[in-house]
Amino acid sequence: MTTDQSSRSLEKNSLAKGSLVTDKVMNDGLIKEPLLQDSAATQPPFVDEHDFDIRLADNENYDGLTFEVIEAEVAEGKRVVSRGVYLAPNLITTLSLLSGFYSILASTQGEFYKASLAIFLSAILDGADGRVARMLNAQSPFGEQYDSLADMLAFGVAPAILIYSFALQPLGRIGLGCAFVFTACAAFRLARFNVQIGEVDKKYFVGLASPLAAILVTAAVMVAVDHNQWIGQYDTLVMFLFAAWVVICGLLMVSNVKYYSFKEFDKKKVPFVVLIVGVLVMSIVLYDIPVGILAIGVIYALSGIFSTLQAKATS
Repeated sequence: MTTDQSSRSLEKNSLAKGSLVTDKVMNDGLIKEPLLQDSAATQPPFVDEHDFDIRLADNENYDGLTFEVIEAEVAEGKRVVSRGVYLAPNLITTLSLLSGFYSILASTQGEFYKASLAIFLSAILDGADGRVARMLNAQSPFGEQYDSLADMLAFGVAPAILIYSFALQPLGRIGLGCAFVFTACAAFRLARFNVQIGEVDKKYFVGLASPLAAILVTAAVMVAVDHNQWIGQYDTLVMFLFAAWVVICGLLMVSNVKYYSFKEFDKKKVPFVVLIVGVLVMSIVLYDIPVGILAIGVIYALSGIFSTLQAKATS
């Protein structure tokens, strides 16, 4: 048997056992190289998904006792393995997660305005982490999944607990059910978004985005807190209005209504008059920020419904 035939036989046996070692024939004999390296750009692609997962689990450098992330990525058109996480975008996502967590604590303690501000901060941070990741070319599967989990807490759980603690708790099981509808719809919305990454037009959101739905709920609570002089007079009416509002916001998230995403808005030039209109809108919002934000959110939510109905009417 020649040296080349011996090499091929050993390589087949190694692959059959799921080993992460390749046999390489050199002038002085067989040299073993670890398949998994620190640099993703030097990794060969893995075709079989099941075999790929086994190789990750059986890697001798990954014994399960270390704190490490090993994930599959696409580099230069090839499926490769990489270690570690990108620091900047994931730290921003962690801050968003912290804000959502603080909002839940504040809601349970009756500090509804602080809880609302924390959700607004989460929404700002959620928009920032994606932009930072794109600017630094630091996008990864781990970052996408981590961002969705943080969004679930900040925009699915926190707003539901906020509105339940503020207005729905006296309704008993009805209030609990309405708040849960919002949380469940946020989970459905995020799961659908994850499976549709790269499949839908980035110019549009399919269904109301979870941060925007959370802002609609949160802004309504802030308006009620600021204008509490009429809450005591229409106590029962306000509770049922909030119950209907949180359900509507939840259903908009899982609808197929298309909303403009504004992801490419900052890359294009617009007429100068648009800047003037923007200044006027900001001036109006500054007069009463919660009311202004709620009004803009309602207009945005209605715009998607109106454009959808208009498209169906013309088709």
